[in-house]
Amino acid sequence: MVLQLVEAIDVYLAGTVMLIFGMGLYGLFISSTSPDEKPAVDHALVGSSLFGMFVLKERPKWMKISSLDELKTKVGHVIVMILLVKMFERSKMVAISTGMDLLSYSVCIFLSSASLYILHNLHKGE
Repeated sequence: MVLQLVEAIDVYLAGTVMLIFGMGLYGLFISSTSPDEKPAVDHALVGSSLFGMFVLKERPKWMKISSLDELKTKVGHVIVMILLVKMFERSKMVAISTGMDLLSYSVCIFLSSASLYILHNLHKGE
């Protein structure tokens, strides 16, 4: 059950990458409105809803992309998350038989968590 949950999270993150990339490219190159405009003027929000239940009043924070570098950064964050999920998915198959195996497994988890923390702090001001 846990392995299927991890696979579902992986598919969700892959879909998030595609959504962020598609909406970022639309906002940068196709849309003629700025990301901070009101929803009445923003053509990307006209008729948008979540399965017809909720109408978007403004663009979400992740959708306010003003440069190609910012788009690459956001897509990069999600790709790092996908890699971490894949690592945890593969770690279910690791056989820990010695203390050295356990130590290297714990170091791997610590380094991946530290890399995610550092990546988050590098772009905290944005």
